[in-house]
Amino acid sequence: MSLSHLFAQSDPESKRLRDDPVKRTNWKLWGPYLSERQWGTVREDYSADSDAWQSFPREHAPSRAYRWGEDGLLGWSDRYGRLCFSIALWNGKDKILKERLFGLTNHEGNHGEDVKELYYYLDSTPTHSFARSLYKYPQQEFPYQDIIETNGKRSRTEPEYEIEDTGAFDEDRFFDVEVSYAKGGPEDLLIVVSLTNRGPDSAELTLLPSLWFRNTWSWGREGEDMTAKPSIMLRDGLLVTNHDTLPPYQFAIDGEPEIWFTENETNPALWGKKPKSDGPAHFKDAFAEALIEGNRAALKTDGEGTKAAAVFTQTLEAGECREFRLRLSRITEAPESGDLFGDPFTQIYEDRLSDADLFYEHRHSNELSNEKSMILRQSYAGLMWTKQFYHFIVNDWLDGDPDNPAPSQRRLGRNSEWGHLFNRDVISMPDKWEYPWYAAWDLAFHTLPIAEIDPHFAKRQLSLFLREWYMHPNGQIPAYEWNFSDVNPPVHAWAVWRVYKIAAERGDRDLSFLGSAFQKLLMNFTWWVNRKDENGNSLFAGGFLGLDNIGVFDRSEGLPFGASLEQADGTGWMAFYCTTMMAIAIELAEEDKAYEDLASKFFEHFVTITLAINGHGRHNGLWCEGENFYYDWLTKDGKRNPLAVRSLVGLLPMIAVEILDRDHIEPLRGFSERTNWFVEHRPHLAESVSSLNENGEMRLLSCCSKERLTLLLEFLFDEDEFLSPFGIRSLSKYHEEHPFSVKLENGVHTIQYTPGESDSPMFGGNSNWRGPIWFPMNYLLLEALERYHHFYGDDFLVEFPTGSGVKMNLREAAHRIGQRLISLFEVNENTDRRPAHGNSALHNASRKENELVHFYEYFHAETGEGLGASHQTGWTSLVSRLIQKYE
Repeated sequence: MSLSHLFAQSDPESKRLRDDPVKRTNWKLWGPYLSERQWGTVREDYSADSDAWQSFPREHAPSRAYRWGEDGLLGWSDRYGRLCFSIALWNGKDKILKERLFGLTNHEGNHGEDVKELYYYLDSTPTHSFARSLYKYPQQEFPYQDIIETNGKRSRTEPEYEIEDTGAFDEDRFFDVEVSYAKGGPEDLLIVVSLTNRGPDSAELTLLPSLWFRNTWSWGREGEDMTAKPSIMLRDGLLVTNHDTLPPYQFAIDGEPEIWFTENETNPALWGKKPKSDGPAHFKDAFAEALIEGNRAALKTDGEGTKAAAVFTQTLEAGECREFRLRLSRITEAPESGDLFGDPFTQIYEDRLSDADLFYEHRHSNELSNEKSMILRQSYAGLMWTKQFYHFIVNDWLDGDPDNPAPSQRRLGRNSEWGHLFNRDVISMPDKWEYPWYAAWDLAFHTLPIAEIDPHFAKRQLSLFLREWYMHPNGQIPAYEWNFSDVNPPVHAWAVWRVYKIAAERGDRDLSFLGSAFQKLLMNFTWWVNRKDENGNSLFAGGFLGLDNIGVFDRSEGLPFGASLEQADGTGWMAFYCTTMMAIAIELAEEDKAYEDLASKFFEHFVTITLAINGHGRHNGLWCEGENFYYDWLTKDGKRNPLAVRSLVGLLPMIAVEILDRDHIEPLRGFSERTNWFVEHRPHLAESVSSLNENGEMRLLSCCSKERLTLLLEFLFDEDEFLSPFGIRSLSKYHEEHPFSVKLENGVHTIQYTPGESDSPMFGGNSNWRGPIWFPMNYLLLEALERYHHFYGDDFLVEFPTGSGVKMNLREAAHRIGQRLISLFEVNENTDRRPAHGNSALHNASRKENELVHFYEYFHAETGEGLGASHQTGWTSLVSRLIQKYE
């Protein structure tokens, strides 16, 4: 372990992290685990037609109790989402209380669902001992209807209509609402809400810091998650909680605001009904009723409920900032009343901020600029803030709840084959508004940057998806709630291997984690071989494989009768899976020789797949000799033709590359003997998959021969093909002027280079793999280039960019691409803007907002503008790894 890592572990936050796995303390019990959107999810969908957006629409969220979770604005909860805290706001003009972020459904947006708000994750330590976030709230009436109607009129070829476009922030007439959290202990939460009037005139704002229980009592069920009705009551100026599975907490408020109470129950008025005589008489939407409609009869008056809020109505002068202090503590941890606020509160807050500064200071290179350090820290903040308590017991969902109408034909519909799935965990989400549900292959990428700051959490996330209450008995890893049976790329093993190595570099060689994951991954690998090799020829299919609309047609849809598709990416992924599993087995074999046989088995699998993809003997592969590229091949009516589309699909076989060091494998006599026998006795096969360097110290396993690699690199580094000013395009720019079409029974399908938002409704139209820059695939390609350089060395030179006449080795080329990716978030010296911000007036160089960074889902290949989900920090935070590697 390096001295810097030893020193890093001496700071207070690192000590908390060391205590976490052994459960010495529970600093992660509370955190930003509250979702930003619970409505419109599959979990809340009990409709006959499985239309999640309409089954629980946005308009129901203020008044209807959720079954499987909660949502809020910059909120927190305990790790099981039982007790929740969030803020609500009212500017005196809106017809809706601002309790959650606003966004469009998939049907309303011209590019699918999309949040239409401005908010930022500013900071968070891994244990959430300190965290900050920021929301911008317009002072004028929020333009809900304008956003809905204008986006509804726009076509897929037009840009989205964003909140900045509405003029809501003109003349700076908005409030900056910053919510900060600092822990005095694992169950002592200090909360600071700062309100700043950024506008030129005084403006009124009502703040409602709210505390409530998730509804676990209205469904007629019993079990570990179902409880008797809890309560929050006013006692001696404090809100005190009572819950079956939580110790009593107190919520202290600095000041003397009015306290309101209601119940977290559905208002039957949603359906034009009156309350039942034996049912609840106060409902979830009471605070909005009382504040906006003036109907104080909606409030409970007995000083008790399952939802409570303090009410602060303030007039802020231009530029004025006011601070509100709150404290949620386990009663046994709470300080004396005289120490709740004032100087003791301030000291704890400053100490936690200092801890956060020290923690990240030790994890940044001293050579990093302030600019890059800021980007790095905000990327980690986004990773930590997008943790979410995710709750879904599929068998209960399929049956429906006793006290609610039974779902129609649920047992025959979506996810009906996943009755074993029992999710009740804090999970890293892609984006807590646009994707408030896990996506298995996204999560694999999340774990690498997470491992840089919290290896234990990264390992636990990966292990979770291999447990029997997640993984299907047949070995499939659940994809995401819209269809757990969808097929995502097999990157889980790669993430396990990388996270293991990141931790090992810090002195934590966790063979127990590696071995346990490997055993479960064997089941998943077998599922792939049995289910996705349709013709038994080691040329794999798999459908869209996470790349949504990258195919000329929807590759997840059934093909015409008798037709089959052999996929270059599916086959490349499986070769990649083999090399990763082989590498893991070799590592485990150092301690347990039984793994040598498995290492050999994956070596043989890799050879078989590599021969298949490249063609051997009478077998046709996926390489197209005339065009020097790997393509998908469609077989129909006895004819086999390439789908000649130059995309990431055809570059993917490049990432299946592994290096065997002689010093590493020679002690493994069984594995060494078998691989040496193969090289000696099958030289005609071995040439395709291995070679020795001049000094004989390494053997390269690669899907691509040196000759084919060179040909692919010409495309990869060509600025008229894949190389963008901001990274590697998902589809070659060649197809801008040369679209590709194929005719099937259901019509003609065409694909064309589209560098920005999707112009296709395929997969909901809210993502686009037909041109833009995507961090996960760029990252895998850069890793592969580094490995090729490790083997071929500095003497293997390529033109970069192609046709420039400038020669460099592959490590240098990877470095250049990495810098292009990093530049998405840096201020461009020519424009004084960060490319990811696009033309945002609010984020120009003269404003402090220019230092607020969004980590978007993907990026316009020509301008660098951020697109898709605005807080997809998970895999886009891979930029943190690039900054530390290439700067």
